[in-house]
Formats: sequence, structure tokens, C-alpha cells
Amino acid sequence: MEMEYILLESSSPQKVCHSQTQTDVLKPLLGGGISGGGGTLRKRRRVLSKDGRSNVRIEHVSGRSALYMRDLWTTFLDMQWRYKFFLFTATFAGTWFLFGVLWYLMALVHGDLLEFDPPSNHTPCVMQMQTLTGAFLFSLESQTTIGYGFRCITEECPAAIVLLIIQLVITMLMEIFITGTFLAKVARPKKRGETVKFSQHAVVSNHEGRPCLMIRVANMRKSLLLGCQVTGKLLQTSLTKEGETVRLDQRNVPFQVDTSSDSPFLILPLTFYHVLDDSSPLRAWAAKGGGWTDPELADFELLVIMSATVEPTSATCQVRTSYLPDEILWGYEFPPVVSLSTSGKYVADFAFFDKVAKTKTTPIFNTSSPQHGYQINGGGTLPEVSDPEKIRLEQSYRERGEDRGRVRDTPLSVRISNV
Repeated sequence: MEMEYILLESSSPQKVCHSQTQTDVLKPLLGGGISGGGGTLRKRRRVLSKDGRSNVRIEHVSGRSALYMRDLWTTFLDMQWRYKFFLFTATFAGTWFLFGVLWYLMALVHGDLLEFDPPSNHTPCVMQMQTLTGAFLFSLESQTTIGYGFRCITEECPAAIVLLIIQLVITMLMEIFITGTFLAKVARPKKRGETVKFSQHAVVSNHEGRPCLMIRVANMRKSLLLGCQVTGKLLQTSLTKEGETVRLDQRNVPFQVDTSSDSPFLILPLTFYHVLDDSSPLRAWAAKGGGWTDPELADFELLVIMSATVEPTSATCQVRTSYLPDEILWGYEFPPVVSLSTSGKYVADFAFFDKVAKTKTTPIFNTSSPQHGYQINGGGTLPEVSDPEKIRLEQSYRERGEDRGRVRDTPLSVRISNV
């Protein structure tokens, strides 16, 4: 049987590829003037872009510049590279010139300049420094410790020795700070996060007999990400019991792999899912079968955040993306991307990563769905497992525990692999 795969791009119209026939699928987008049951849809602006950047603009903050100057380290780290290189060059050139002027003034006071025509037995503060250009070159050579050999400080002027110490201490601290910000900016795991890929669309299909919202995540490097945690935040307008309207109310949307939300082993592309049940913040949207044409139900944004530790540097990395209602496809699923090559190696084919396939059965949200499982002795419930042998083993272990008087309070579960 031939499977139908659909590659959904951000541009419209989208194209469905079935065999070698292409047909245009025109799906109304938010803000396209499509009238739903409740009226015309409103175009929602993203709080977070698809690549994880914040679209929130901060305005009317009193004393913002002073706040940024108090935290120079973070300000320098957040600075763009072109401004950072300009500031780096301007800082060094500025200090060279500033202290060059101070050395020139010292020579002027001591009478070392050419216009004073010093006698042959005159000992200057700095040898071979008789012009502003010479003072600038001496400042540069002292700060960079070049030392060409014919410009040097003498014992004639104690003030010159103090000025040299001040220049070296100040410029050394400045170099340490600027070099540290450069290294910290280069070592930040932000670029590492760009090699973590989220699926362009989220899908809703049945998983273990329940409708689930699914996303796909992949690590495109061979170096591992440790302690991966995927969480979701639902942003939508809500009305409190006091009548207060919260424009961007945040609700937790838990994601998990298999039967656990523990740290997954992200060596292969994994599918994370969120169960759409009565406790889900998306229950009203799911009850309409993905009612994205309803202007009230479709007014939300789903943020997905993955936090992990980069193995080579042990730095914490966070990757973010967002999904609007028209980017969540009801009744679709992700096709497999992992296959076994002829040489016996596992291959992750990213050509199928952003593709989706129509499910055979449309997921249906049940507002009061009973707990799935098998009834056992003592009134407990075992999770629904497709393998009868596993069910029999679970029941035998439970019966042994009851005979010994050590009955577990929580039902045992069998984890099913995500691969």
C-alpha cells in the first residue's frame, strides 16, 4: 500500500505529493479573512519566532542606559559582533592616543620638546620623545610591550614612572575584560543550539489509544546533549474569575517520550508528545477537533523549549521554537526517519524530517475518557500493552506481591520504545 507523504513549507500554497501527481492544497491561514463559526479570524503576531528569537519590544524603561552600564559584562556579551569589533578597536586606539597626549604634556612641562631647543646635557623624561607623534608611539609601544629600544623612560621624572604604572594597570584590566567577553561570546552554546532542529509543524494523532500533540526534535551533531528536558508553554488570552483579562497567560504543556518525561537519549530524532486529555490546557481546542477556524480557540501560541547540557563544554544550552494554530495539523503523523542501511548502520534521513502523513483514523478527543488498561486483582489497573505475554508477567508479579503482603501502591508499567 502506498503511503501519502506531505512536505509542508512555510510558503503557500502547500503542495501534496502523491505518487507523481501534485495538487495544490489551499488551507486558510490566520488573518486570511476566512470566516469561522465565531467570526473572522484574527492574525496573531508571534511572541517567539520559529528560530527562537524574542519578538517582544521593550519601551519606556526609565534609566535603561544606566541599568545596562551597571551590568557591563552582559551588555558586552549581548552586543553584536560588528559593534564589538568597533568598540574593541576604538578602545585600544583611544587609550593609546589618550596616554600619548599625557606623555606629550609631561614632555611639554619638562621642556623636552624640539621647540624648546633643549641643551645637549638635558636629560628628558623619555628618550627620543620630542613630538606628539613620538609620544603616541611611546604610548603604543609601552601598552603593547613592543619596546623597539630607542624610546625608553629615564630616572629624571618620578611622575613619568607613576604615569607608566597607571597606564599599564588600567590597560591590562581593560584587555582582560575585553578578551574575556570575546572568549565568553565565542564559547556561548547559542550556535550549538542551531544544530538542534524542531519540526516545522506539530501534528495530532492517536498514540497508545489517546489523541496526542506531537513534535519532532533532532540533534544534528554527533556530540551528545545531556539531560535533555522538553517543556511547553501555551500563551493565550484568558479571563480570570475577577473579570481581569490576561493577554498572554502562560499554561504549562508537558511533553514526554514513551511513558516517561525523564531525560531522553537524543542520539536519534525523537518524537515528543503531549496527551490531549481533560487536564490539558489545549482541551477546548482539541474538543473542536483542532478548531483553528474558531477565532477564540485559535488565539494561542505554543512555545516549545528544550534545555540540555553540551557534552564537550558542559555549558547549558536552550533551544526554542513556537507553533501557531495553523501550524498544528490535526489528523497527521510523522513518517519514520530512521532506517537500517545495507551495512548494518542506522541512518537518520532528514529528507523526511519535516514531512507528515495523513493518519488512517482521525483522532477524537473524549472529554471524559476512561483510564486505559486491564483490570487485575485488587482493583488495580495495568496499562494497556499490546503484548499479552507482558500483561501476563505483570499480573503474575502483582499476584506474588499480594501473597507476600507487599502490594505496590502504584501500578507497574511497561515502557515502550520510541524508536
